[in-house]
Amino acid sequence: MIAILLVQVVFSIFLGTPQAKHRDWAVYGGGPESIRYSDLDQINRDNVKNLRLAWSYDTKDTFEGSEMQCNPIIINGILYATSPKLRVIALDAATGNLLWSFDPHEGKEVKSRTRVRGLTHWNGRIYFAARHLLYSLDAKTGKPVSEFGSKGRVDLREGLGRDPETLSVSANTPGIVYKDLLIMGSLISEDLPAAPGDIRAYNLRTGKLRWSFHTIPHPGEFGYETWPPEAWKHIGGANNWSGMSLDERRGLVFAGTGSAAFDFYGANRGGDNLFANCILALDANTGRRVWHFQTVRHDVWDRDLPAPPSLVTVRREGRTIDAVAQITKSGFVFVLERETGKPVFPIEYRDVLSSDVEGEVTAPQQPFPLQPPPFARQRLTEDIVTQRTPEARQYVLDKLNKLRNRGPFDPPSVQGTVLFPGMDGGGEWGGAAFDPHSGLLYVNSNEMVWVVKLVERTRMMGRMTVRELYVNQCASCHKENLRGTPPEFPSLVGMSKRRSKPEIAAVIKKGAGRMPGFTDLSEDAVDALTDYLVTGDGSEGVTVGKEASPIDLKYRLDGYIRFTDPDGYPAVQPPWGTLTAVDLNKGSIAWQIPLGEIPELAAKGMKTGSENYGGPVVTAGGLIFIGATNYDRKFRALDKTTGELLWETELPAAGNATPAVYEVNGRQFIVIGAGGGKWGNRSGGSYHAFAL
Repeated sequence: MIAILLVQVVFSIFLGTPQAKHRDWAVYGGGPESIRYSDLDQINRDNVKNLRLAWSYDTKDTFEGSEMQCNPIIINGILYATSPKLRVIALDAATGNLLWSFDPHEGKEVKSRTRVRGLTHWNGRIYFAARHLLYSLDAKTGKPVSEFGSKGRVDLREGLGRDPETLSVSANTPGIVYKDLLIMGSLISEDLPAAPGDIRAYNLRTGKLRWSFHTIPHPGEFGYETWPPEAWKHIGGANNWSGMSLDERRGLVFAGTGSAAFDFYGANRGGDNLFANCILALDANTGRRVWHFQTVRHDVWDRDLPAPPSLVTVRREGRTIDAVAQITKSGFVFVLERETGKPVFPIEYRDVLSSDVEGEVTAPQQPFPLQPPPFARQRLTEDIVTQRTPEARQYVLDKLNKLRNRGPFDPPSVQGTVLFPGMDGGGEWGGAAFDPHSGLLYVNSNEMVWVVKLVERTRMMGRMTVRELYVNQCASCHKENLRGTPPEFPSLVGMSKRRSKPEIAAVIKKGAGRMPGFTDLSEDAVDALTDYLVTGDGSEGVTVGKEASPIDLKYRLDGYIRFTDPDGYPAVQPPWGTLTAVDLNKGSIAWQIPLGEIPELAAKGMKTGSENYGGPVVTAGGLIFIGATNYDRKFRALDKTTGELLWETELPAAGNATPAVYEVNGRQFIVIGAGGGKWGNRSGGSYHAFAL
């Protein structure tokens, strides 16, 4: 559905305004290098205290549990972004006035949370993905470009060598442009069945597939021997969901990949599993591998590389080195030479613990960078267990004594294993900002403890009760009691009050939000699951009619478990969120501060930091701008040299997004989306631009 407003204004901005009057934020993350840096300095340390709201725009697309994580792009005075319901909007970047909007749902009601973190622009076109469809829109009008794919869209499920109707594929982070190519990663299921994580390049004009890089190698391809022989036919994952960076001069595209599916138990994917968990350098023209570095071998901890590699230049031992800096969920920063992948700082391969879970064979060694130091704590010990109250501390200690807690790379277990930092980092999708003048890399981090516990699956063969089918297919996320871990993994209790039976069945078959579709289930099985969620009666028998398969696994995850005290606060002492300046020239930590606060604890004098999602930007004006914090909803400006707080304001919902910095008609703006919604916090759907 298209809503076109102020068409004459749009054309005057495109055709009548000189390019020189605009200083843009034209690419996700600020530029193809993914360093989130702006050379604008009108707003600086001396005057940032005078920063005021210039305009705001409410998409009015907020709904219960919705999120909005978009880093807007700004080209020629027009801001392009998405709403919580995935409408693409074009705003006058100077005033916030709506110019047009495009609705990929064509007016249909949207009830499921879906995240899109940015858009791509090329030659007057805007590209973005909604569910399994990649769209090309006319940047002047918001109308689909008919020559691209079929009626302006390409089906991302096609071209992967498997039946598209059985795959769940999308993209929540935008692709990157090289010449006439749009190079894309994908968002796919973390459990099996899952699509392969091929990195693909599409012709920007026509949508035709130009090349594919198989992250799960096919026979004869490099890395094939790091998997079982037929893995490429049925294993999925190893996808780049977090975005890419581009060295245009060298013609190299850099991508960080995630773990192979299933994330937490890999008995059917023995080996190191290249190119899962890799920093990849590919020839942007052809997709040919130039080099790779694997940060985790045979990942069973969900240690996806969470953000695009940052293309940086460092000074080391008298040399100026073009490098790649990759942040990780574990709190490491890997710094590698850009052309060769050679480590800039030493990396040590250490013996790590082995798994005792039946069928699992974990890697005997893992890489540990010796510099820079980790930006997050690495092990939960009794001395850093919460001391918020004596009761909270004892509760956590009692639980901790029942878990395995032997340090980094302790494998998942049926007993339950401590994972610290947790599944959401450490580093996360907001990425890092880099100041090319000082060599400082700024990264915000979570310091939360999670528990990884495996339980046996019911075998999917022959006749079983619908309750057994639910436990097998759904309980990893929604738990056996149907209560989930809201809002990330919502409760299914009382589902009949929120959705009709046809709506429930459609979600099971097609997926919604981050949930994949269960395309391998028969109609009878989908109907039986739907009835179970509506009535609660799980005694009905259903025939799954499924033969033994290589994707059948003995174990599943016992839910996504955050280790908290009895009042829901983290099990570890603060800080629970940090902002760190890493000196990439020296390989050291320049400074680290707590980031954010929990208002009710701050009122008691506790400086805790806050869980945070969304990244920083750094400017030539000597400033870092960051929202990200879940609970206090603050947007902050800090001194980039010291981390000192210079300015802050409160947003209507948490700024779980990365800001954008731009200039229109000589005036500098900083804009951020206030989408909130993380872990049950207030949802929002507005953009806020600040200026002097």
